[in-house]
Amino acid sequence: MPGAVNPSDTGESLGPLPQEFAAIIRPELPSLIKEIGIEVTRAYPEYARLLNGPYGQGIRVGVEQSILVFVDQVAEPSAPSALRDEMCRRFGRYEAYEGRSLDALQGAYRLGARIALRRAKKVGRSYNLSPTMMLTFADALFAYVDELEALSREGYLEVQSRSGEQNEILRRRLLHLLLAGPPVPRAAISELSEQTAWPLPEYVTLVALRSPAVLERADMDNDVLADLSDPQPHLLIPGPVDAARRRMLDSALFGNRAAVGLTVPAADAHDSIRWARRTLELVDAGIVEDGPLAFAADHLVPLWLLSDPGLLDQLAQRELSPLAQLTPSRRDRLVDTLRIWLDTRGTAARMGELLDVHPQTVRYRLRSLESILGDQLVDAERRFAIEVVLRALALRSRTEGSPGRPLAG
Repeated sequence: MPGAVNPSDTGESLGPLPQEFAAIIRPELPSLIKEIGIEVTRAYPEYARLLNGPYGQGIRVGVEQSILVFVDQVAEPSAPSALRDEMCRRFGRYEAYEGRSLDALQGAYRLGARIALRRAKKVGRSYNLSPTMMLTFADALFAYVDELEALSREGYLEVQSRSGEQNEILRRRLLHLLLAGPPVPRAAISELSEQTAWPLPEYVTLVALRSPAVLERADMDNDVLADLSDPQPHLLIPGPVDAARRRMLDSALFGNRAAVGLTVPAADAHDSIRWARRTLELVDAGIVEDGPLAFAADHLVPLWLLSDPGLLDQLAQRELSPLAQLTPSRRDRLVDTLRIWLDTRGTAARMGELLDVHPQTVRYRLRSLESILGDQLVDAERRFAIEVVLRALALRSRTEGSPGRPLAG
């Protein structure tokens, strides 16, 4: 049996948990966090939808921080909690944005505490912990939950006092529901649309903004939905971004950087914001030219080719593995030649001009490629796969620190 942490068997008054308790409970945390997540989303389906939406990662971080800080403060009472505090306040803000009371969030906190207490009792039996120790744990745990609820209440009241108008909260909630995608009931979206007098459009265009976003709200059209407080600020524009909408964005952005997603059916709004945010990432990587406003529609090929880096690596390894046996310098020369040939299907003379080599050198390299790659250059599908890989690797090589790894020997 594991060693006991046992202050005394009977009659001791409740006090701080001993620091050794943190060492006992810490190995349980990964599975405990997972169990709490499962049970809470089962009891509160609205949180299951949020976890699968654009805010899912932030919610997971908040849950983990709430649990980890409790254990950290048992081990070291002065352990910092700034991130946990902000995440709890953010949970409260989410509830306010969604137009809900704090009842569900408080219920989720208390359910998590009951699950943690159940796990602690199981651990306590293994370590022969005294009943007084378990009472001390329960007392500390539910006091901690009161602290979490107080922090969330701060965030909740902050939104209510700042927004001033219930309609703005409802419009933000409507935006969240549109971005969450299925399985959000269409009836819930239609109901909010009616409450806010916001006609539900057939098509929408999402705009991703750099954080922090500072916009001139007065310059935005009244039918534009916005969430500027999110870590990834965004706008929803009904319909396409035509010339009038472009002028509106230029004025409202006031020098802020943004990317415009594709115009999609309202039910696919989550795709539009995903493409818009990915376009901003390509701007940061130097693949898309920087400017006040980038349009995903102008960069569909890079968006597609670089949408799954891991899959690109696998495809490159499969198609280019025969070249791995060559020295790096020779491999690079052959790859350059292969890329030019696939792009132009030009003559040796024309390719020589592009590569700045003698046509005879081009012919020699092409014969080498035919010898090494064989049927891959004859089969249309394999040849297309090679061309896709080379184009994607060329794009990725423009990103600092992202060489074409699959070409390495």
